[in-house]
Amino acid sequence: MCGIVAYVGSKPCREFVLDGLLRLEYRGYDSAGFVCVDSQTNRLSFFKEVGGVSVLKKAATLKANGFVGMGHTRWATHGVVDQKNAHPHFNCKKTIAVVHNGIIESYMDIKAQLIKEGHNFCSTTDSEVVAHLFSSLLQSCNDLNKAAQMLAKTLKGAFALVFTFEDYPDILLAIRSRSPLVIGLGIDENFVASDPLAFSDKTSRILFLPDECFAIVKKDSVEVFDFDNKRLEVLPREIDSKYMSVDKQDFEHYMLKEIYEQKRAVTRTLSFYKAIGFPEDSASESVLGHRNIVNSDSLWRQIGLSSEQVKDLRYLNIVAAGTSWHAARIGQFFFEIIAKIPTKVYLSSEFRYMPFFVEKNSAFLFISQSGETADTLEALRLVNSFEVPTITLTNVSSSTMVRESTGFLPMQAGPEISVASTKSFSTQIASLYWLAHRAALERGLLSWQDVTKAEEELFVAAEILESTLDNYRFKITSQLAPFYAQFDKFIFLGRHVSYPFALEAALKLKEVSYIFAQCYPAGELKHGPIALVDKKTPVVIFSSLDDIIYHKLVSNAQEVKAREGHLIVFAFEGQTELLQLADCSFVIPRVKPLLAPLAMTGVMQFLVYQISHELRLPIDKPRNLAKSVTVE
Repeated sequence: MCGIVAYVGSKPCREFVLDGLLRLEYRGYDSAGFVCVDSQTNRLSFFKEVGGVSVLKKAATLKANGFVGMGHTRWATHGVVDQKNAHPHFNCKKTIAVVHNGIIESYMDIKAQLIKEGHNFCSTTDSEVVAHLFSSLLQSCNDLNKAAQMLAKTLKGAFALVFTFEDYPDILLAIRSRSPLVIGLGIDENFVASDPLAFSDKTSRILFLPDECFAIVKKDSVEVFDFDNKRLEVLPREIDSKYMSVDKQDFEHYMLKEIYEQKRAVTRTLSFYKAIGFPEDSASESVLGHRNIVNSDSLWRQIGLSSEQVKDLRYLNIVAAGTSWHAARIGQFFFEIIAKIPTKVYLSSEFRYMPFFVEKNSAFLFISQSGETADTLEALRLVNSFEVPTITLTNVSSSTMVRESTGFLPMQAGPEISVASTKSFSTQIASLYWLAHRAALERGLLSWQDVTKAEEELFVAAEILESTLDNYRFKITSQLAPFYAQFDKFIFLGRHVSYPFALEAALKLKEVSYIFAQCYPAGELKHGPIALVDKKTPVVIFSSLDDIIYHKLVSNAQEVKAREGHLIVFAFEGQTELLQLADCSFVIPRVKPLLAPLAMTGVMQFLVYQISHELRLPIDKPRNLAKSVTVE
């Protein structure tokens, strides 16, 4: 993986392809490449470089152009990062080129057989195997459709493949299995990409390729076939996903800009949800201050449930990965405490390999910033096979998960360019908090007045997120970040709702600063991890606004100090006992107890950001990471 952009039409393609790659570059990359059927020589001409698209653009050999071409930004899964392993890859004669997202699980066996047949390989990737195998299949049957069918049925794994050919100079061949691929329909030109943003300024007419199909794409036609080589009728859809060039404005990094966009992202998301749940033409205020809703089912229709299903819901299951999993763990408290719905949270990457039991009156909620996260998407497909209601919470309404789930709830965080998620995380928390209250209303546990109050609580927490960040910005920049950038490991602790938040904080430090960080439930400290406590390992504790849990955290802090540990505390106003134990502290205004993570988010993220800044690291594009993880 990461980004695929291809063009066939009546115009030179190079600038379009490279521009499209730049739009997708934020997802993550370590190398980039371009290939086209050169209009001067009618041969495949290519160049690829280690680094980003900007390096590719500056390549001295960047002269070839043509009317059919494609490009790729790579995030390494098989083989080291070097020019040979960058895409595109070729057959022996370099008459067939392929770019590939995904993983070919069976590539070693295929490669061994191809080597026996006399094929020579230039890279150590799984992707190059595809070009050689297709060349062999095409030679044996001399039929492009038949060769594509045979290839698709031979390969195992997840793959989005696009081919260009010297012998078929006017077409692109696109093959999709469990990895996203879309076609844009233009006038006398067509586009293929892993994300419609690559060509959204050229057309709004999109063909979302069904799973397990291939397409023959010419400048004036698209033919789609399933893996049995049967013609499919796929209707185009109009989408509104215009690419907006997002700059850093006056911020040094996108991550910093997005940290500061969180209050607006939460506010925009809540306003959107209120519009769904409370249409302007049917909402009014009663004398008791409650909203009267004539059409209160609009939200549930959006989500893919009926109000009766919400009332009868016995179990909620949430599936997510990475930062989204941490938000899901926080959301579990919301649904269980507010809506009284027993809730389980699963890691996407583990879900399909565990026993699965279909529970009556249950629903599944899948959380993904991109809506393309491979582990989460495959879990969604498994659940769909059991006809259980599936809901997607995502920031991308045109994503695969949205199309394949029963219903969805779109966040309004806006484009997030930095690889490390910031405003998506806080918006996910806000979305789950609001949805839990809305479900509680439907189940007769709350009134409209309670829901309105919850919305106000979210606005307050978002305001505190930003104001606390501003209060500590100078101290973090001038004193704390230079000091803590000297340490090479940290321990993070939390309890109750602050434990999954501590997991997220530890992840952020690892992602952006490359500093080792381990997180534990604070109550588990004495069961082993306390052996790690010393003067050289700062211990970060995130407090709670629940009095019982708070006093337990104070005891944990005392255990750290008794071992001469260095203690960093994120606490709330009035929590004097905990603050007095701290070597470094951040004091945050009080919010509703369950919203403590949202209130602490901004200053936590900024501390991590500034430590990374002190270390002079590539903050927006950390090593080895991708924004959209489309492989398992």
